[in-house]
Amino acid sequence: MSLQDRPLVVVGVPGNRRLDLFRAAARSADLPEPVVVPWRDLASGPVSLPADALVRVDSPGGDVETERLLRGWTHDPDPYRAEGTGDHHAGFRAALARLARAVADTPGARLVQEPEDLVVMCDKRRCHARLAEGRVPVAPALPGGAADYASLRAAMDGAGWRRVFVKPRHGSSASGVIALATAPGGRIRAVTSAHLVVREDGTTALFNSLRMRTYTTEEDVAAVVDALAPDGLHVERWVPKAGFAGRTIDLRVVVVAGRATHTVVRSSTSPMTNLHLGNARGDLDALREEVGPGAWGAAMATAEAAAARFPRTLHAGVDLIASPGWRTFTVCEVNAFGDLIPGVLHEGRDTYGEQLHALATGRFPVPARQTSPKAA
Repeated sequence: MSLQDRPLVVVGVPGNRRLDLFRAAARSADLPEPVVVPWRDLASGPVSLPADALVRVDSPGGDVETERLLRGWTHDPDPYRAEGTGDHHAGFRAALARLARAVADTPGARLVQEPEDLVVMCDKRRCHARLAEGRVPVAPALPGGAADYASLRAAMDGAGWRRVFVKPRHGSSASGVIALATAPGGRIRAVTSAHLVVREDGTTALFNSLRMRTYTTEEDVAAVVDALAPDGLHVERWVPKAGFAGRTIDLRVVVVAGRATHTVVRSSTSPMTNLHLGNARGDLDALREEVGPGAWGAAMATAEAAAARFPRTLHAGVDLIASPGWRTFTVCEVNAFGDLIPGVLHEGRDTYGEQLHALATGRFPVPARQTSPKAA
């Protein structure tokens, strides 16, 4: 059965540009209009699928109702708050389990991502462990993360680490990530996109901000860490990043069906390189020319090795650090929904078109319809 003969189903957020870009890619490939299963439906209960469907899961982000349903809350969450990621992940796991059951109950339906892969990618601690088990280079991490600020500092002292990245275990888009550096004499510096608000009653709240903030008192740093800790923390030793054109860089590499196909250079003057924080795309061609084909090939091979730890999932966005001099490489994230990089093409196809091409050509094989014994 060809791709043209199978319904494409996307679990997504109606109105989100991710969905619009995937639909555009399907039209360009002369494929039928994808069927959309709204995330809010999957977050609230069972869903039905058409027979023989190829089912793709996109990000549930950007919809307050979906977020409330995933978290199991009775009130709408504030989309700008950094807390609550633990509840989100619990609902995400439950929703994907419902989707897997729906696929299993639908004749001929198949997923192009393994639900457990998506769950692991969205859990920084488990993702780090899976990569390390496969000998993919990752930064050293504190076993078990940290329960609060006091245990974080004790663990850092025990490991002899002065600089770490503190990450919400289930966060995304750099929400709540802290680049923490300490020095003798009690000096401390924490750079983060989290804006700490202390209320009149002494309670605190963290809000995501597009402007980086720097905290230099232990009281403020402790308040930020302790506000994030109930959702779970993952802590990695700070790994130096290569520079290019006077700025710090890393790479977002989208790997589709085992191949590194689309790459963005993320360039920053701060420890965070996420583009939505006001950082810039670097000149990819100029960077490749500067580092040379050997180092570039090694970088792409590292990204592919990271994605290969999730072999039953069509695509992944790998965040890759090159050391100064491009001698070693470190994978810092594998993103389940890291394919939103508009305007970047590979052989004329964007990331969504590349996914459809991999399915259509059999580069990512999906089993054909199974004939039941009764029908046979």
